[in-house]
Amino acid sequence: MTQTTPPRLEIRNLKRSFGARRVVDDVSLSIAPGHVACLLGPSGCGKSTTLRMIAGVDMQDSGTIHLDGELICDTVFRIPPERRSIGLMFQDFALFPHLSVGENVSFGLQGTGSEKKSRSLELLDRVGLGHYIDAFPHHLSGGEQQRVALARALAPRPSVMLMDEPFSGLDNRLRDGIRDETLDLLRDEGTSVLLVTHEPEEAMRMADEVFLMRDGKVVQQGAPYNIYHSPTDKESAAFFSDINVLKGVAKGALVDSAFGQFLAPGVPDGTRVEIVFRPQHVGIDFDRNGKGPNPTSLAGAPARGIVKRARFMGSESLVEFRMDHDDEMLTATVPNVFLPKPGTALWLTIRRDLCFVFPEKP
Repeated sequence: MTQTTPPRLEIRNLKRSFGARRVVDDVSLSIAPGHVACLLGPSGCGKSTTLRMIAGVDMQDSGTIHLDGELICDTVFRIPPERRSIGLMFQDFALFPHLSVGENVSFGLQGTGSEKKSRSLELLDRVGLGHYIDAFPHHLSGGEQQRVALARALAPRPSVMLMDEPFSGLDNRLRDGIRDETLDLLRDEGTSVLLVTHEPEEAMRMADEVFLMRDGKVVQQGAPYNIYHSPTDKESAAFFSDINVLKGVAKGALVDSAFGQFLAPGVPDGTRVEIVFRPQHVGIDFDRNGKGPNPTSLAGAPARGIVKRARFMGSESLVEFRMDHDDEMLTATVPNVFLPKPGTALWLTIRRDLCFVFPEKP
């Protein structure tokens, strides 16, 4: 009989309130050994509070936390933070200014002085900073301080690393490289990771699984590709990118639009619905039957729009249209440079396979 390996980290039905406000509302998730998971959501949705409860620096009102199948915290039993084998990496790095880089990394380690120095040097060499072992944090750049903070968090060999917006203070030009280096080191160490961020791109780049939070709840979870291409509602789709929204009314499980009919399975007749799609899935044709600069496959019926504004954004152009059908605004993105003059009439199509139909919320 095959024995199932328990998740490295599992939380079940965590709840936390501050006064009358429920900040974390019945959150459950699990992370497999060596995997990277991400709590993604807007500021104030409960991400950091969830992280603090897992770390043990805040207590849940109800729910349980498990590490490798063993209970480490409920509302009665609680293993203290320093004995949880859980590392915590903060947004501001939190290095000790009066300690050298090597002393920062070895802070809190057990063992002899030579053992602690050896572990510090090992990790500093891994992040390319071994030559700074005797320097002080103020001698380092922001990116170098981030790598020291990572080495310090990994020094005790934690089973799980909790990371709270760790890259938000870095220059955009450095961020991608340091994120990739961090992931490589964490995976080499076999450490499971729970990352908190409000940036969808960061979650998509780093995580094996994303847990999308809103108003204290996990509203969707899955692999980055799945969560992006199969949003549960309009708000989830809009969190990952700009969206266009067409409104209609369901009748016979269909919705009429300027681009033809869309399926609305299971939606009662008379229900107001929204057809959601992203600007990059809008095709532009110069005439009703011609090919334009941004054709689509699996397109619906063409609809005419009048250009209101066109702007070049660097790697793409953003074109805004007012639709003939209902006078609504619609946005399309086109790779490279495409800047039609305001007032130009163009024909638009949309990717039917990448449109989402949701009942309109009150």
